[in-house]
Amino acid sequence: MAQVTPEVLWAQRSSASEAAKNTIYLTISTPDVSASSLDLKLTPTGLTFTGYSETKKITYHVELEFFKEIDVENSKTIHTARDVELVLRKKEMEVDYWPRLLQSTQKMHFLKTDFDKWVDEDEQNGAPDDVPGMGGDDGGFGGIDFSKLGAGGGMGGMDGMDDMDMGGADDDDDDDEGPPELEEEVKEDASGAAKTEDIPTAETAQTGAKIEEVS
Repeated sequence: MAQVTPEVLWAQRSSASEAAKNTIYLTISTPDVSASSLDLKLTPTGLTFTGYSETKKITYHVELEFFKEIDVENSKTIHTARDVELVLRKKEMEVDYWPRLLQSTQKMHFLKTDFDKWVDEDEQNGAPDDVPGMGGDDGGFGGIDFSKLGAGGGMGGMDGMDDMDMGGADDDDDDDEGPPELEEEVKEDASGAAKTEDIPTAETAQTGAKIEEVS
């Protein structure tokens, strides 16, 4: 069974006074992964995602250790046939941006800036909140309440995923501070799925419309 690291896009906002504007935006590109075949665990210090695509016969897996802690109970996620989108509430209220998403200073080639959501730090006050839509034409399959799941909570999973080789993310080098250069910007094909030349990702998936909300 093939296992690949999905492409992850990120952006952020910061605020010392408004918690709802003190956020990290994450998009994990995982086309054709159903709700029943994915396992998402969110903790104050990191995230672990595993999902299986029945059509591609691929297991997506990624583990992230955040630069600083997040507030799990006030974070949100939605799942579609195309990706998993998260709005993570930063635990520490501060006006400054995080210098990077992860604790590690190594450059992860699967991690890209989401230029559709990214706003420079000195321009964020005039930018609209970019929270993913919580609903859609095809409805959802229920929400995930991280406050009830606890620090190690997750949503459904696949047997044996914990025993699989989770390598790949730490093999890259160089710094990953702030948004990458424009030449690393994610391209999209005609189907709307993300493409990248750095690693195997969800490049050619046909998208659906399953949406989930967590509050």
